[in-house]
Amino acid sequence: MEENYALEKILADIYEKTGVSAYLAPKGGEETAFPAVWNGKAVRLFLAGSGENAEREAKLVAYLLSETPVPPAGGKRELLKSILRGEGGKVQAFRFLTKYSMADGPCFAAEVIPDRREEDAFEHIERCLEGDDCAVFPEKGRIAVVKFSEEGQSPYEYGQFLNRSLYEEAGIRARVGVGCEANSFGDIAVSYLQAVSALRMGEMLGDKGEVHSYREYLLVQMLSDVPKERIKECLASFRIGGTEEVFGDEELFGTAEVFLESDLNLSETSRALFIHRNTLSYRLDKIERLTGLDIRKFPDAVTFRVITVLLKLIKE
Repeated sequence: MEENYALEKILADIYEKTGVSAYLAPKGGEETAFPAVWNGKAVRLFLAGSGENAEREAKLVAYLLSETPVPPAGGKRELLKSILRGEGGKVQAFRFLTKYSMADGPCFAAEVIPDRREEDAFEHIERCLEGDDCAVFPEKGRIAVVKFSEEGQSPYEYGQFLNRSLYEEAGIRARVGVGCEANSFGDIAVSYLQAVSALRMGEMLGDKGEVHSYREYLLVQMLSDVPKERIKECLASFRIGGTEEVFGDEELFGTAEVFLESDLNLSETSRALFIHRNTLSYRLDKIERLTGLDIRKFPDAVTFRVITVLLKLIKE
């Protein structure tokens, strides 16, 4: 029976982790029978030996079995969805790797939201996967991707690759969120939650980019639980005038945002905005006149970014 096969696999996992071998049918000789509960059902198991040591081992197996989640029906994709939702913890993740002969290692998750043709987008992403990488629809309109890390490629760079590939090869625009790298697949649910959060925070803050990394929102995460009155006090302490005028000017504020996203690079910002470099310099000079912040300098750029985040959190 398929259910017995699944139980035998779990008992094999327990043996690998603890060295205690329990089995479904008696083998003869001196052995101990003991009750356990798995998948909501009472089962009778056996292990070799008797006495106090065997009783302790039986209690250990029964406890581990009761704490082991039952894999959902539906195969690899359903199991992966449950893991990304955080169901079953590291035990479920370990069983997934074992069942599908996958090697553990550093990995991260991404969430892709295509603007249309989600099935085509999913098929394209699957063609881009390598090795043990995998993808699934956690829910309609969203595609979750698990990427086992490659040397020299960051999660953000992989997100950029997915975004660019979908547009250039399939004609599909998409928003991509990426989580931080996890040390092993057992922590992939945390990375996936971060990827989802990165997209949510990017939308909340009105960030115009199509790829959002959880790391870039560390400041937002730290400030999101701060009461709005306290945030207003912090803003007042900066004593920087002209901020409302800059943030109320769509052209000026948009220029500043693109400039920060372009790593304070004038040439890259000019290309992104399709404006002459002199026009860009004029706008940055105007921001400096209004706020006293020269965002071409890193310290002032950081201050401008902090003020931007605080103002957006107040309005949220």
